[in-house]
Amino acid sequence: MNYDVYMHGQILGTHSFWLKGDFLRPDEYSEIREKYFLPGGETGTAATVLASLGVKVKIDGTHIGTEVAPLLREFYRDKTVDLSSLYFDPEYEGLMDYVVIAGLVRSPMGVFQSLYEPGAKRRWNMPKEADIEACKAAAIDPYFAEATQAAAELCVKHGKPYVTIDSRHDSCLHQYCAVNVVSKECTNSEQYKDKSLEEIYGLLVENTEGLVIITCGEKEMLYGRKGQPIKKMKPFTVEIKSTLGAGDTFKAGCVYGLLNHMPDDEMVRFASACSAVAISRFPLPLNPPTMEEVKTLLNK
Repeated sequence: MNYDVYMHGQILGTHSFWLKGDFLRPDEYSEIREKYFLPGGETGTAATVLASLGVKVKIDGTHIGTEVAPLLREFYRDKTVDLSSLYFDPEYEGLMDYVVIAGLVRSPMGVFQSLYEPGAKRRWNMPKEADIEACKAAAIDPYFAEATQAAAELCVKHGKPYVTIDSRHDSCLHQYCAVNVVSKECTNSEQYKDKSLEEIYGLLVENTEGLVIITCGEKEMLYGRKGQPIKKMKPFTVEIKSTLGAGDTFKAGCVYGLLNHMPDDEMVRFASACSAVAISRFPLPLNPPTMEEVKTLLNK
């Protein structure tokens, strides 16, 4: 399959549990409203959203195994997402997480830290140069050390603009990006804990020629470029069903904007509308935003 976008990063199976009442409390029973096992991860979710928007995507990154591979193959069977570069390990279940959701609150659980323990087997692919050379735009998650840097270097080599997420101001991935979407998870990290959002924004824009976007949940986001004043935009207001996948959908919106050469203001607004549609339903993989829904919200 020919494709427009190449994505490298987290691809996994997500077990999600949407509760009927309030969030879990110690020693108290909670009733599950709905539960699912669906593709997830930053790259997996963004690929699902891009396919819904009519984009052809090729994904690579996390190894898939006996539990996750059948899920992905069946789910993407009729979608414009190419899985051919993924590595299947018959001795591995595949990476999975478990997410409990109640309204605005969610708590993910998994074994991600075990991927990086000393002596742990590498559970992700190095990017393939031919995959990147054939794309028009890319997206790179910041989680896989030498593989992540190799993907960025190949994008630079072949002149392919890319979107990244939560990449630090002093990283190679941030330096050469077309767009870096930075969430509260990054701005609240140890590296930036003593700095204001404006100070973090300043560090980021001074170290790249790309667009920097700092998202703040329901609060105003900051965005702009080196040498420009900070711009702000309030997210769209919708009735929230679940925030699971909101950031991944925002990333997908930025990739779509990059692919279609949107100006900065238009890209940020488009990505925000995608994310707003996403949080208005559950589960997101079965109900990804459509272009018609996004345009309807934009026109409001």
